[in-house]
Amino acid sequence: MAGPTTRPLNLLPQSALILTGPVDHPDWNYRPLLGRVQRMRFRMILDLLGDTHHRRILEIGYGSGVFLPELARRCDEVHGVDIHPHTDEVTTRLAAYGVRATLARAGAEKLPYDDGYFDCAVAVSTLECVTDIEAACREIRRVLAPGGVLAVVTPGATPLWDLALRVTTRVDASLYGDGRQRLRPALDRHFRPAREIAVPRVGGRALRLYTGLRLEAP
Repeated sequence: MAGPTTRPLNLLPQSALILTGPVDHPDWNYRPLLGRVQRMRFRMILDLLGDTHHRRILEIGYGSGVFLPELARRCDEVHGVDIHPHTDEVTTRLAAYGVRATLARAGAEKLPYDDGYFDCAVAVSTLECVTDIEAACREIRRVLAPGGVLAVVTPGATPLWDLALRVTTRVDASLYGDGRQRLRPALDRHFRPAREIAVPRVGGRALRLYTGLRLEAP
């Protein structure tokens, strides 16, 4: 039987994706080479989550909703927050493909949920873009139940990653500011580290393209 990192991903099809903002590039998921990198990040999240079925999963920075169909397979309720104003349109497009998602317009620094509402939260290349990373960590910790899981994939803060981004997308890594450097220490202050995976697996942090983290709420 195919495992979570080998079977086909259940993503929202390209025809259903909308451009939700200047840092959202939904078409990247379907480009020949870049798409493999994009999907690799999703597979890292699935690897970190394992086979556990959750009651409620929150995706922080859901964008065009491309990953929500896959997350919906793994929970009773899938939720998402993002700062863009296209909540209703993304909800409608997901529903057309049989995905019932509860979406809200909000930033990670102020989440519109009760304490302990989720048992799992997911962030794919999102938290390093948040202005107040400490506030975001406090909020994510607040809305997670004790022992709840936060699965994060974040790009490496390395010249190699910066070059790869510029060559493949023509986007300058300066848009992240120092968020990539500040994210890991903030996560370690607010959560218990449970697992780390790296891409590539060899070469150390100097060659790191992406880091995947499974963290737990105290």
